[in-house]
Amino acid sequence: MATPHSAIGPAAAPVAPAAVKILIAGGFGVGKTTLVGSVSEVTPLRTEEYLTRASVGVDDLSGVDQKTTTTVALDFGRITVSPELVVYLFGTPGQERFWFMWNDLVNGALGGIVIADTRRLDTSFASIDFFESRGIPFVVAINCFHNTNTRTPDEIRAALDLDPQVPMLLGDVRERTFGRDLLLALVDHLMDLAAAPVG
Repeated sequence: MATPHSAIGPAAAPVAPAAVKILIAGGFGVGKTTLVGSVSEVTPLRTEEYLTRASVGVDDLSGVDQKTTTTVALDFGRITVSPELVVYLFGTPGQERFWFMWNDLVNGALGGIVIADTRRLDTSFASIDFFESRGIPFVVAINCFHNTNTRTPDEIRAALDLDPQVPMLLGDVRERTFGRDLLLALVDHLMDLAAAPVG
């Protein structure tokens, strides 16, 4: 006996997961590529090139003398939160000569993470200004390289001139748990902003 069509029903169409884009920004050598690599579930796409003599006098290597490569376009990683939600991470290039890429990378970004190095806090100013000028919510990650941080959170916040509501976390971007905490802090920040009364 044939089963009535109504009992079978049409096959459910697969639903594409919602995509969320997060931008990872900061100065040259602060740990953007490292953060993307530490949390991505796939091997990150990296556009790194070796530093050559041609960069002498162009790229400021103060505080990162041992760095031999640099991101010239972007870093890309992915995190599947659930079958319904995928997070895409885009790391920006840090040197000023590649900042023109930021305007393309920021399109569609829901929020951002600014990574700062307390030894060179001034290298984070441009990233913070970039997000603030475009009204894109962000959190700040203080990358504590080998426990070299000697400033208190209040001193860092004052030096960066952060608004009180901007979350700031201290940790090591090489650790996956710190990357997770940063993403969760950004989600909480976005939810708080969405729930805030308008006006």
